[in-house]
Amino acid sequence: MSITDKYNVQVESGTRNHKGFFVEDTDYKLVGIDQSGWALICMNDAVCHYVDPDNLTILADGSVEIAE
Repeated sequence: MSITDKYNVQVESGTRNHKGFFVEDTDYKLVGIDQSGWALICMNDAVCHYVDPDNLTILADGSVEIAE
């Protein structure tokens, strides 16, 4: 899986993945959002997580913020 040309995102502190485990507070690439509503984020080509998209902040031109 190539994760180039994706949005750079940050997760809020305390964000959990779809299995209930905490994810590392660092920058990720937003790969997409699946039909069930989970956002797929990847740290690199080997480490990815499904998380609630409400816990993401997009770091792009204009820094669009999803999380409140």
